[in-house]
Amino acid sequence: MDKAGKDEKSAPKAAPRNDAREKIVDALMSLAAEKPWEEISLADLADRAGVTLAQFRDLFPSKGAVLGGFSRRVDRQVLEGGASAGESAKDRLFDVLMRRFDAMTPYKESLKNINDWAMREPLALAELNKLAVNSLRFMVEAAGLSSEQPLGALKLQGLALAWVHVFHVWLADDSEDKSKTMAALDHELARGESLVERADEARRRLEPLAKPLIALAERVFGAVARR
Repeated sequence: MDKAGKDEKSAPKAAPRNDAREKIVDALMSLAAEKPWEEISLADLADRAGVTLAQFRDLFPSKGAVLGGFSRRVDRQVLEGGASAGESAKDRLFDVLMRRFDAMTPYKESLKNINDWAMREPLALAELNKLAVNSLRFMVEAAGLSSEQPLGALKLQGLALAWVHVFHVWLADDSEDKSKTMAALDHELARGESLVERADEARRRLEPLAKPLIALAERVFGAVARR
């Protein structure tokens, strides 16, 4: 066999792109269960996933991006379960979010270590908040609600804050039936429902006053744009 033939035979074959991405996500969650986040290097991740650093770089720009891939995996698992059939909006959202906790359960030890790191890093908390808001946008839709409704961004951020609180309860909840988690989630959703009603009422009252200002701003900025 000539040299070129030997090189072709010995060269590592690249895994299909999606398979490699999943392997890297698996590697991150496996390593996160074993050691603090700060001690996990990109080389560690590549080695555990069985890919080269070059292949890793093509798929993810950072460890944080891999964590985003894990979040999307959990989202997909919840969404593939279909829409919730609860009667009230609160019941449907409760069902969807509990399904998300169920999907995260196999990775609980990893998430504890990741959370310990995040609580020491304000910038990391900001990025994780973005992940949570993006994820919850889809959870809200799976509950049969619109994420694009009036005050939608404000409502999503409020839900993200409630999610973080319940997430911490879940991390410490060792019960098989997740009773503490369910109680905390029910409480937060009930409180959020009340706050949303007040915000909607305030918006309805202020909207007539805001319309003239919005129209004036549109005229002013429209005139500037035409110059």
